[in-house]
Amino acid sequence: MEPDPPAPPLAPVDYNQVQHQTYAQGRILPAAAIASYMATFAGHLPDRRPLVGIDLGSGTGRFTPALAETFGGPIHGVEPAGGMRRIAEADSRHPRVTYLAGRAEAIPRPDVSADFVLMFLSYHHVTDKPAAAREIARVLKPGGRLILRSTFKDRIPDHWWRRYFPRSHDVERAMFPTEAETIALFEAAGFRTIAAVQMEVPFDGEIAALVARLKLRAVSVFEHMTEAELDDGFARIDADLAAGAIVEKPTYGDFIVFEKPAP
Repeated sequence: MEPDPPAPPLAPVDYNQVQHQTYAQGRILPAAAIASYMATFAGHLPDRRPLVGIDLGSGTGRFTPALAETFGGPIHGVEPAGGMRRIAEADSRHPRVTYLAGRAEAIPRPDVSADFVLMFLSYHHVTDKPAAAREIARVLKPGGRLILRSTFKDRIPDHWWRRYFPRSHDVERAMFPTEAETIALFEAAGFRTIAAVQMEVPFDGEIAALVARLKLRAVSVFEHMTEAELDDGFARIDADLAAGAIVEKPTYGDFIVFEKPAP
């Protein structure tokens, strides 16, 4: 049997158009979830403090202040979308956080200056992934670590809303690389793979509030779907919400920890 032909590349999401206006509210996490992520990341980073970090693809600063509080900082949030940066600078300020214009292929930080880099659901937006891997290696100190939180096409998470937007699975398969492809790419850039982890992402919060946040469409997969698909999906969500028929369930998120070896 012939393998399926590769899916055509998806158009990049322009966060300066619409998404920056709703992203912070649509993707907000409760304090307990932020603390859980910080504890998980701390388990893969050195115990010493402070640690200098780069939040690469920092968006509206959802994690950046928490990284400074947890690891001491300074933390540099690097984000290409000016609209996202402006919101971060207004709403996610911290004395040990600086937000910088930049991208994964061109990080505005000196060589060997960071103890760690976090990429949280931003890797799939990177155009030149090999160049990004080399650039991350450049800014990391020897022994420094990259925490790459991403979805992988061979393990698309079964979000509670997935059944209302059935084509979203195929969109995400076109959007994300496989875990093996990702590991191979970073190892080709000289990194060593330390861990590949799945952590539970709980169904967290009151369902009506979750539906309201989802309607802000601060999920990049929605950018690749038609208005008719979205209208139909949200109408079915509203019907199930009114009937108390939305199924609550946890999902799982993947991250990989890479280390830049010492010379």
